[in-house]
Amino acid sequence: MNTLTVDIGGTKIAAGLVDSDGRLRFQTRQPTPKTDDPEQVWAAARRTIADTLGQAGGRVDGVGISSAGPIHLADGTISPVNIPAWRGFPIRERVAGVVPGARVCLGGDGLCMALGEHWRGAGQGAGFLLGMVVSTGIGGGLVLDGSPYSGRTGNAGHVGHVVVDSDGPPCSCGGRGCVEAIASGPHLAAWAREQGWAGDDAKALAEAAAAGDEIASRAFDRGARAIAAMIASVGAVCDLDLVIVGGGVAKAGPILFEPVRAALHSYAGLDFLTGLRVVPAELGGEAGLIGAAALVRRGPA
Repeated sequence: MNTLTVDIGGTKIAAGLVDSDGRLRFQTRQPTPKTDDPEQVWAAARRTIADTLGQAGGRVDGVGISSAGPIHLADGTISPVNIPAWRGFPIRERVAGVVPGARVCLGGDGLCMALGEHWRGAGQGAGFLLGMVVSTGIGGGLVLDGSPYSGRTGNAGHVGHVVVDSDGPPCSCGGRGCVEAIASGPHLAAWAREQGWAGDDAKALAEAAAAGDEIASRAFDRGARAIAAMIASVGAVCDLDLVIVGGGVAKAGPILFEPVRAALHSYAGLDFLTGLRVVPAELGGEAGLIGAAALVRRGPA
């Protein structure tokens, strides 16, 4: 039997059916409504769930929810930064009402990405891994000793807010010097524009860097150093053997990965970090849906 999975983000709400082998058999998605009305956002989510249930004939073995955070596992609520209408929204209760009798599990989107890659993607066989997404923001999730680690509230692995520069730029979280404030897509592009680059966004910045633009290359090198410093810190704390990087900025490929790996050598000096690998994600947008199914099969509710 299939697992019904839901992936909630600021841009889209997706739902799918994942089989027992971790293969996504069906998915549907809708744009996340831009509204202050929480019920309008829920209506979009409910439609994706209903469409997916219809494909399953109404029979699933559980429901996994991957959501942008913060989340609160104890009461099953979410307050995604990029969905302002949902503050303390009771997503687990609402979904359980649509799929009565099913076990409903909730996890952060970074954790579900990491679980999806661990099950079916670049993380297969790894025991201690960090999955991270470098995009409009920077998020992450941890799989430790082969199991998901969600922490006290469900927000463990939120690596975008590891401080890598104590005197660095202010961050949207209220702190300063976070890796997200330096290496996320919008901040990479903003820094490059401050240096005189005339482009618009991180995609254009990557194209410029690939074409040899000096400022664009310096922007990626700066962001890569911040990411590498964070990886070295989290790697030392969690004794990692693998870091998987996905998201829109990661599509820059060698423009990002080569300077990250080079900088990591200068930050990760401990012997047990010598073999720490940094690799691209393989599952793309499917990772969250597949990882949410893994929550149902092996993770916490």
